[in-house]
Amino acid sequence: MQRRLCTAIVIAAAVLSSCARPTPYQPIRSASSSQGGYSSERLETNRYRVTFIGNSMTSRDTVETYLLYRAAELTRQQGYDWFEAVYRDVENRGQVVVDRPFATGPYGWWGPSWRYYGRSGWRSWSPWDRDPFFSDRLDVRTIDRYEATAEIVMRRGDKPSANPRAFDANDLLRTLGPRIRPPE
Repeated sequence: MQRRLCTAIVIAAAVLSSCARPTPYQPIRSASSSQGGYSSERLETNRYRVTFIGNSMTSRDTVETYLLYRAAELTRQQGYDWFEAVYRDVENRGQVVVDRPFATGPYGWWGPSWRYYGRSGWRSWSPWDRDPFFSDRLDVRTIDRYEATAEIVMRRGDKPSANPRAFDANDLLRTLGPRIRPPE
């Protein structure tokens, strides 16, 4: 019995720890789309839309780095030398989560409660709340989840030095390569 409990705890800890990691540099798979990754869509012969989606543990900087790395990788795979980012955007697809503190009564979250209209709108009261009247204690947190998209045009030859939207694919692969973390 105790051995089964220990095994269950170890398995649960492994599952939870795997969820609490930043998105690795990986293609988006339909089965793991919630974990994120990159995708590429061909628009014309030398024009692609590249996207990288990170999970809630992936920083904006990492999402942008992986997007540029994928664009450089794709440019080299298609036989081109450099690309121009004609469009680039990063969106925060996160959400704000509002939770009430857990009630301390015998029913936990469930049990009798009443709603009333106060100065700041509708409120609720439960006899088991820690602060039954005019309680403003809420757990409010923001969960950030970044998604970066770029439309790139690939070219051959020397990169124009006067264009700030132009990137040398080999330079990016060499510079950003050490920052790329593949899946384990």
